[in-house]
Amino acid sequence: MTEPASNSAPSPSRAKNRRLDPKLDPELYAQLRAEAKAPYRGLRQFIYLGFGASGLIGAFIFLMQLLAGRDVDATLPNFALQLGVVALMVWLFRLEQRASRKS
Repeated sequence: MTEPASNSAPSPSRAKNRRLDPKLDPELYAQLRAEAKAPYRGLRQFIYLGFGASGLIGAFIFLMQLLAGRDVDATLPNFALQLGVVALMVWLFRLEQRASRKS
């Protein structure tokens, strides 16, 4: 014979109907609402910072090669590309910052 399931865990239908009450923890409620409006915003900002730092390091290396006069024809476009990556990441990061202030 099988024993009936214990009542310690809520049934799926009960859990589905339960809502988060903003009066219980308003800080958590606000954080969850912000995450629902813009999922993964923090991850995107971290990626923008990482790619921007990578572009900055690359730009520094190519700048040093340019100053040394080493293979200028190939180095100059790479330096410009790295500066473009840094500019794009700064723009995207600022866009995210503006969007987070609005919400």
